[in-house]
Amino acid sequence: MVFDMPVYLPIAEMSVNALEIIFLGCLVGFFSGLFGVGGGFLTLPFLVFVGIPPTVAVTTQSCQILASSTAGVISQWKRRRVDVPLALHMMTGGAVGLLVGLAIFQALSLIGQIDFAIALTYTLLLGGIGCSMVYEIAQSFLHKQAGVTPAGRIMPWLKTLPYQTTYPASGISTSVLGPIGIGILGGLMISILGSGGGFMIVPAMIYFLGIPALMVTGTSLFQLMIVAGISCVMYSVTTNSVDLVLAALLIIGSVVGTIIGLRASKYIKNTSAHLLLAILILLVAAKMGYGLIVPPTDPFSLTVQHE
Repeated sequence: MVFDMPVYLPIAEMSVNALEIIFLGCLVGFFSGLFGVGGGFLTLPFLVFVGIPPTVAVTTQSCQILASSTAGVISQWKRRRVDVPLALHMMTGGAVGLLVGLAIFQALSLIGQIDFAIALTYTLLLGGIGCSMVYEIAQSFLHKQAGVTPAGRIMPWLKTLPYQTTYPASGISTSVLGPIGIGILGGLMISILGSGGGFMIVPAMIYFLGIPALMVTGTSLFQLMIVAGISCVMYSVTTNSVDLVLAALLIIGSVVGTIIGLRASKYIKNTSAHLLLAILILLVAAKMGYGLIVPPTDPFSLTVQHE
């Protein structure tokens, strides 16, 4: 084939079409730029669809997240939209989440259930996200028709918790336990699912902590950059499942795709874009769920053990 460019992935121990992986990275980057959310939660399903082992896909995504978040931090830092103390507190929670997630990852690997656990979790997670997005879009449409402004959802009970801290850059005062808790969630997601969890972390920062929208992206990316870097090192040392060749192909594609997505976002309405994303997420969840229910065509395999 003219467009076939085979490349061997040393960790995944398989050959793939390099252009196909770059295209997948470009597609995910396009969605990220178009919809304004991280596309990491779509990378793993797409990689699994082309035959990459879920364990390799999860751990390798950390490298891609590290590269993309670093580029984002540089841009946001120049605009002074990074709350460093807040990001460091989130990073503390992220480190805890990483350690717990790594323990869970290794335990599931030992009993041979890690691939099934990843696929099941992603199916439930994507299904829940897609349904909630459709619900939010429908609710927003009904509120708009009725002329009602939805009430804010900032959680005041965080003010009652100990260790109250002021973050001047964001202009908020809240318990340090809030950012640490959100960081733990992010660490768990990147260690077990290979996703930065921006689709959950960013709303949590806005609605739970009350962080201004302008400060959310840079602060979230800063802590994600550190946590993703730690995750890369941890998985490289403990599991030897990080495939740098696969990561490089994904990074090349995602950079190009993000630029295209950002330009395309100027011509698509916000509501239409989010509805399209919700439909895409539900389709991916349905595909992964179908793979869990339908038995494989070749349920048995033979392996040779060398003593």
